[in-house]
Amino acid sequence: MRFFITLSYDGTRYHGWQVQPNGPSVQEKLQWALSTILRQDIQVTGAGRTDAGVHARMMVAHFDVESLPMDAADFAYKLNRLLPQDIAIQEVRQVSDDLHARFSATSRTYHYYIHTVKDPFLRAYSCELHYPLDFQLMNEAAAILMTYEDFGAFCKAHADVKTTLCHITTAQWHQTSPSSWYFEITANRFLRNMVRAVVGTLIDVGRGRLSLDDFRKVIEGKRRTEAGESMPANALFLEDVRY
Repeated sequence: MRFFITLSYDGTRYHGWQVQPNGPSVQEKLQWALSTILRQDIQVTGAGRTDAGVHARMMVAHFDVESLPMDAADFAYKLNRLLPQDIAIQEVRQVSDDLHARFSATSRTYHYYIHTVKDPFLRAYSCELHYPLDFQLMNEAAAILMTYEDFGAFCKAHADVKTTLCHITTAQWHQTSPSSWYFEITANRFLRNMVRAVVGTLIDVGRGRLSLDDFRKVIEGKRRTEAGESMPANALFLEDVRY
């Protein structure tokens, strides 16, 4: 039987979603909790691989087992009792055996948060910037993203990917207060480090360092060295996964 787990986590103290040899990961903690309750070795597959320090309001993972020893709601409760406070299970549900947490997902949405006034309550989950930004121009540049499919310019160098093609359906900056914004981007898939590189390049547009034509040239050039810097991980959230 295959089960989907919907969970959220604060990625601050983890080396990303995927099991790593050099530090704790969310996948490792989840597999440990599942294996403890089910008394067998359980492997989970996630909808994506968030980088070190990146958070998820919604992550989906699947695992296979012959049966659960209790109903799904009680099982989710027991998982939450075992897992650390920075990982929370929202739901465990049985799905068809051919549904795959990663390959069956049709879209993923990320948000990147920034603020321009010092705020002790935002510093852990938003990037503090102190220079003027033209958000109208940044939104014009964001709209350009949806006219392209190859995003090699925003892929981390030497990343192990077979293709740099992605289909972006949403790319827009939203203002939530006089000094706070977030960038929303939805696509069928994302490349390693892609969202933070996109945000860094859009900020270069907003600062007047790149024109809209320059932004197009960065995308068309497909060279990571021509794009903007990778923004800090603490302000990035995986917000939604759709199937």
